[in-house]
Amino acid sequence: MAKSNLDLVNECDKFPYHQDDPSFYAAHMKNFYQFRVNGCDAVLGYIAKSVAEKFYWSPDNWAVDTTKQTVTLTTAADASPEQRTQAVAQTLNEAVKRDTFQILKGWRNEMYPVFAPGGQFLLELERSASPLFGIVAYGIHCTCYVQDDQGLRIWVPRRSRTKQTYPAMLDNTVAGGMSTGEKPYECLVREAMEEASLPEDVVRANSTAAGCVSYIYVRDPRAGGETGLLQPEVEYVYDIKLGADVIPKPCDDEVEAFYLYTVDETKKALANGEFKPNCAVVLIDFFIRHGILTPENEPDFLEIVAKIHRRLQFPTASHCAK
Repeated sequence: MAKSNLDLVNECDKFPYHQDDPSFYAAHMKNFYQFRVNGCDAVLGYIAKSVAEKFYWSPDNWAVDTTKQTVTLTTAADASPEQRTQAVAQTLNEAVKRDTFQILKGWRNEMYPVFAPGGQFLLELERSASPLFGIVAYGIHCTCYVQDDQGLRIWVPRRSRTKQTYPAMLDNTVAGGMSTGEKPYECLVREAMEEASLPEDVVRANSTAAGCVSYIYVRDPRAGGETGLLQPEVEYVYDIKLGADVIPKPCDDEVEAFYLYTVDETKKALANGEFKPNCAVVLIDFFIRHGILTPENEPDFLEIVAKIHRRLQFPTASHCAK
């Protein structure tokens, strides 16, 4: 059965909303522990109960309260980010040594930041471990398109069939995670070259910042590794209008090929469930911004717009250049 646009959004923003069914939400939350850091009052992420029970939490660095369902990093309240980072790294290294989690087999050697309220940098941790702690992750997604006398067409890559996550699925033209200290636009420039062989001057001359999408994804088998882990994400969205003579090309082993799809071909692939879940959301956002998806032709328009801009219950950070 073909998927509706709302089906695609719900597949990406899968974590329940308290206001929809408070009783169900309260029962569902029993499946998670709160991730906290000593000296910070905020909940920084939700750790799946199954994960909390598998980790070796050294009493030197952690306090686990099974009644309140909290996991707290117990470094000193005035500890430096480096000290907190080291404590978390020790825990992750032990998990790798014990072969505790499948997801850590995809170790990336990239660091993701964790922020307190107000954007205070608390610590950083290995990218592949971020779903284990359910922290907010940041990235960029970019849609490259051609618009000429043949109409609007979109450059769509197919992910490598050997990729650990979402193999062979369709993707956005350029996408990638933002490491600690990286700004969205610089991430775009880097990823455009790494994934699509787009020169920096082309990207800087033709790209447009187009907002962001946010959601809480719940990992399924296509993501690789453990399922049921949470991925709250903020994806900064960009458009790049290209001339027909500029052709994205794979530059690494993550992309198999690029295809220039018409809007109808893109819609059909979306309805068939061929796109990675968050990439489907970015394309729906693109269709809304370009007047392709409107209140007149989409019965679920208001719910879609609200759900692809979810207000996350965890601290987030500004990436304003200072």
